[in-house]
Amino acid sequence: MIEISHLRNDLKSLEAAISRKKFECNLERLVELDKKRREAISEAEHARAGQKATNHEMSQLPKGSPEFLAKVAEMKELALKVKELESVAKMADDEFKDKFMSVPNIPHESVPDGKGEEDNQTIATWGEKDAGFPNALPHYDIPWFDQLIDFPRGVKVAGAGFPFYLGEMSQLVRALINFFLEEAGKNGYEEVHAPIVVNAASATATGQLPDKEGQMYLDQNEEIYLIPTAEVPVTNYYRDEILPAEQLPIKRCAYTPCFRREAGSWGKDVRGLNRLHQFDKVELVKWTHPDDSFEELEKLRTDAESLLQKLGLPYRVLLICSGDIGFPHSKQYDLEVWAAGQKRWLEVSSCSNFTDFQARRANIRFRSEEGKPKPVHTLNGSALAIPRVLAALLENNLQKDGKVKIPECLKKWFPKETIGI
Repeated sequence: MIEISHLRNDLKSLEAAISRKKFECNLERLVELDKKRREAISEAEHARAGQKATNHEMSQLPKGSPEFLAKVAEMKELALKVKELESVAKMADDEFKDKFMSVPNIPHESVPDGKGEEDNQTIATWGEKDAGFPNALPHYDIPWFDQLIDFPRGVKVAGAGFPFYLGEMSQLVRALINFFLEEAGKNGYEEVHAPIVVNAASATATGQLPDKEGQMYLDQNEEIYLIPTAEVPVTNYYRDEILPAEQLPIKRCAYTPCFRREAGSWGKDVRGLNRLHQFDKVELVKWTHPDDSFEELEKLRTDAESLLQKLGLPYRVLLICSGDIGFPHSKQYDLEVWAAGQKRWLEVSSCSNFTDFQARRANIRFRSEEGKPKPVHTLNGSALAIPRVLAALLENNLQKDGKVKIPECLKKWFPKETIGI
């Protein structure tokens, strides 16, 4: 969540900043609720102080005296009043907090204005998408594709969007995961094996709730969510903790399966591996000093880009505009690979700085030089998501004999020249 001083002291600037994003919130109503709850809390505190003073006065009186008995009656009235005022204060506080959680993060000044994805800016490219891929086909049209990635049986077992990877294809997926994790370790990220379910507090802390509840799978009996990304459990690792400033930045990586309902997404770009309900991904997470977070974002982006370069996949970097940026994001880059068979770009990574937005919700702080706890800045990035990387590899590396050439960087885990039947 944002710092409340923005709401109290600089409302016009806050309104202008949030108006750049696609999320709507009634800030004037929030100001009213904040004033209402502060007045209610102050009134309750004043009543408690009166109750304490009366209790002290009563302790000085002889027990059983008329004055003592009068104070007893007064105390009973005060206790009822305090209880009532505390209840009003709690309701006012809860109402404010509920509405305050719907305020999105403020976009960084370097984020371009725009209404949607058509206004995102291409700021870098690597490789030649038009260099020639003479044998390229959409991955789902490769003749042996259905023999190594089984969608029909996935539908039978679980539903649409839950494929089986078979034999060598399963091994190739594992090779990609191992490659991504090893490269992350070389770049200073400590590996974490994280839970794949989280509670509502964790999902709220990272901003999935209340923004993306419709995209997550929920077990209503246990009130836990299947994770949409390892960002959620890993970021919450330090929830309600104070980190030593000298340890910042702290860097973690985690491989997990990810689960997304993709509500409202079906009907476009859904063939083959383009959009799944379950997929594998390696995530990079950082907790940084506020002064360093945007520099760390650039390093994070470089870490993700280096994987695509070693795989030999042409890609572009998009700076996401204000109208397309996510609810908790301050600044966001997307990496998209060129899939030569489909002749289109496929997103394989988002690298984002959330500034102190997630840290305030999760109460993750560091102790500053002055000794005062302050929120850290949190960042994360996909490095990388498997299905679309795999799709691009299959399409771009398809040879004349119908098999797919394996990149050299994967040979350590997949010691074959090609894959295919």
